[in-house]
Amino acid sequence: MTAPSERLAGDLPIVDAEAAAEIVPDDATVAVSGFGSVGNPKAVPSALARAAESGRDLSLSIVSGGSTGEQIDTQLIEADAMARRYPFQGRSTSRKAINDRRVAFQDTHIARLGESVELGTFVDADVAIIEAVAVEPGRLVPSTSIGHTPSYIAAADEVIVEVNESQPIELAEVHDVFRPGLPPHRGPIPLSAPGERIGDPWVEFDDSKLRGVVLTDDPDTPYSFREPTETDQRIADNFASFMAQEMERNPALSETIRLQFGVGSMGNALMGALSSFETGGRPLEYYGEVIQDGMLDLLEDGTFRDASATSLALSEDGQARLFENIERYDDEIVLRPADISNRAELIDRFGVVAVNSGVEIDIYGNVNSTHVNGTRMLNGIGGSGDFNRNGVVSVTALPSTAAGGDISRVRPAVTHVDHTEHDISVIVTEHGVADLRGLSPVERAQEIITECAHPDYRDRLNDYLDHASEEAGHTPHDLDVAYSWLD
Repeated sequence: MTAPSERLAGDLPIVDAEAAAEIVPDDATVAVSGFGSVGNPKAVPSALARAAESGRDLSLSIVSGGSTGEQIDTQLIEADAMARRYPFQGRSTSRKAINDRRVAFQDTHIARLGESVELGTFVDADVAIIEAVAVEPGRLVPSTSIGHTPSYIAAADEVIVEVNESQPIELAEVHDVFRPGLPPHRGPIPLSAPGERIGDPWVEFDDSKLRGVVLTDDPDTPYSFREPTETDQRIADNFASFMAQEMERNPALSETIRLQFGVGSMGNALMGALSSFETGGRPLEYYGEVIQDGMLDLLEDGTFRDASATSLALSEDGQARLFENIERYDDEIVLRPADISNRAELIDRFGVVAVNSGVEIDIYGNVNSTHVNGTRMLNGIGGSGDFNRNGVVSVTALPSTAAGGDISRVRPAVTHVDHTEHDISVIVTEHGVADLRGLSPVERAQEIITECAHPDYRDRLNDYLDHASEEAGHTPHDLDVAYSWLD
């Protein structure tokens, strides 16, 4: 199916944002596009926030694909218009409201969220509000992210589309929308390599659902990446050293090396370490959730052959770079629905090396990636579990300390477990690499303490392990002592 040549075609119900906001019931469950803080609707959520500030009694449940822009996770919350939020958020306003329990929040894995909404087992979607770069009766082209847009449109009773003229219609050239079907009739996904295309640039839908089309010209809230620190660079160098060894000993990497990086400054820094990485002639390919600025660099210099994701989580400069020269990237970048980008079947098939970060780890290899001191939510688990569980190698990369060295991120026991020791193959910090594969709990602890903990905390961690090992048990613990590290 060819890409569109114009943004609007056919008989469409054109309305303004205020009229579209009136379509949304006061207590609606609203499914929105958006992933990696880009591609979310902007005008209608802002109009809903204004309506709430003017006295409309809104109590909305919002489900997105991933993080969204300020129109949803700041404005709606400041207007006291949001009651529930799923499944991931990344803004200070939403974070505070969730931790104050003013907004109910469920943190959940990404891969199967869309089908759960479509099956009605997670939420019943009343309205889908979707950003697009083009629409006509029965189909639309998503904007800078796809996420779970196809599932949300299929699940919702009514659909509102924002056509964003600030984004080039040529984004259609990077979209590859394939629907895997629902259980129990789902067949295999016919994708044999990340760079292949098996779908269309459009999301198709029942035209009778379309209630409004809103024209907008609002740019995404761009992603902000900090400059890599010296610690980031040392972690990246250690990761590159590990990969150099792994590609020689792991047959799954003998022909092609496929990687995924978690979104954020750490992931961007780790990508940068690959710019001079020697692969012995093996191509590098990316199969993950988000394409960040660092990936544009690696595609431009030929380090990576192609990149498949569900979102263009770029900085302002990165977006400008892509938008001004989409044809430079349209053979190399593929955006897919999140139930394809995060699909266990494909992560396993492609032999993806999964690289994600965390808040803290414990000496046995359990990872907390979402909570501070076990109680305060940060952003959410996102897709890290999808990749850690199904990658051929799962790497957790993080600094060994926080708060200027006052807190060890390597602890006797994590305060919240997102990824168990069974899901993690390798830990990387600025001090070294702990390969945990095939090790018993005590051996894992010794390896993590020796290779990854900050030297200032190694003696204390070893003392804990020695003390806990005085009692019999497969995984030595004294939990009273372990949680005294919070004091």
